[in-house]
Amino acid sequence: MSALRVADVVVRPIAADEVDRFNLLLREHHWLGHRLTGQVMRYVAVADGLWVALIGFGSAVLSCAARDRYLGWSREQQYARLQHVANNQRFCVLPAGRVPNLASAVLARTLARLSNDYLAVYGHRVLVVETFTDPARHAGTCYQASNFTAVGDTLGYARSGGSYHHHGNRKRVWLYRLHRHAPQILSAQFPHPLLGKNIRGVDVNTLPITGDGGLLAVLAGLTDPRKKRGIRHSVAVILTMVAAATLAGHRSFRAVADWVGDLPQDALERLGARQHPRTGRYTPPSEATIRRTVKDVDANQVDELIGGWLLRQVHAGRLTAEQIPMFIGFALDGKTLKGSWPEINTANGKTRLFSALVHGEGVIVGQRAIPAATNETTQVLPLLHTISGAQNDASHDDEPGLDGAVITADALHVHRDNMAAVLKRGGDYVLTVKNNQPTLRTQIENLFPSDNAGSFPPSPQHL
Repeated sequence: MSALRVADVVVRPIAADEVDRFNLLLREHHWLGHRLTGQVMRYVAVADGLWVALIGFGSAVLSCAARDRYLGWSREQQYARLQHVANNQRFCVLPAGRVPNLASAVLARTLARLSNDYLAVYGHRVLVVETFTDPARHAGTCYQASNFTAVGDTLGYARSGGSYHHHGNRKRVWLYRLHRHAPQILSAQFPHPLLGKNIRGVDVNTLPITGDGGLLAVLAGLTDPRKKRGIRHSVAVILTMVAAATLAGHRSFRAVADWVGDLPQDALERLGARQHPRTGRYTPPSEATIRRTVKDVDANQVDELIGGWLLRQVHAGRLTAEQIPMFIGFALDGKTLKGSWPEINTANGKTRLFSALVHGEGVIVGQRAIPAATNETTQVLPLLHTISGAQNDASHDDEPGLDGAVITADALHVHRDNMAAVLKRGGDYVLTVKNNQPTLRTQIENLFPSDNAGSFPPSPQHL
């Protein structure tokens, strides 16, 4: 095997019919045997069709003081998020693969795919890999060469049958971060999107949920439609939890309730959850409570308050990784809400919403229900008032402006009075003009004659 080239080694998961061969080789060549525990992933390194190394992963150990100090998570967070740590339980370079640098190369190629493989097989990502080495047997050189960090030693205990016994054989603890911010993510107060299946959500930890200017304070002014008797969670607390869960990527009532139910005690306390009078623990609202509250509140009032708060986060750069541009574009559009329940103020038994979305981020910063027997144009001015008030953090008694805002909409909104209101408040607009406005369309075409296509009129004009 002197001709073996490390660059030619390929690491792949083993097939189902290869498990026996994998186990047999581990029993023969690894001093700990083949036994893997928990959520197991088995890999083989192959070169020219020959197996040169075996590597196996399983669930992380329940308790490891050195690891837990390094990650900085609480005991409650550890129990909830331990599945995002994998344990490299076996690593064996076979006789055919004992050439320089092969061990570190196999580790690197395995670690590069490990998180996605766990997501595909078990439905969650792995952010940290742990492993233990016995200093009496080897120094862990291959782990050090693969950028694992030695974070300390174990205390010399082993867990068996649910209890611990002291054997005195201290092991070296090594950790590898599959995500550079893994400790911060695993110890964050609110669950990071990477801890779920959907990473399209927002990291709620970066947003002002509580405190001055936080969403909880913004929603404190909501009217509570419920009877006072029997209320355990304020409407502001419930809707703040719903908004936070939705931002984190959860859409259904069940998913929202599960996300809230998994919050650690310090997060529930921060969100104002009810404290159980006997146990002293903070208890989240149930799915039924969340569902009833969302259905009963004034949707326009909630949309206005949350939309304004979201817009301020966009301005502050918290909802996008890029620098906020000099202007912000708002797309106005109306849709029938899929799966909506019948409402008495709608003609077809479905809820119709007219919304304003921020271009690029896709954040809804304003939304209004469209009453029956009307269309979207009747909601433009109220929606613009909401947007301008949020953009300037002004009260509804003022006439806040739309400086720096560009409104986009379809041909339905080519409406003189509505667009005049946009200009009056300092905004601009870009609209689509179709054949339903033949005179205006002709005027626009005359501004751009065919022999001068692509040029602009000599001076800006608002149409």
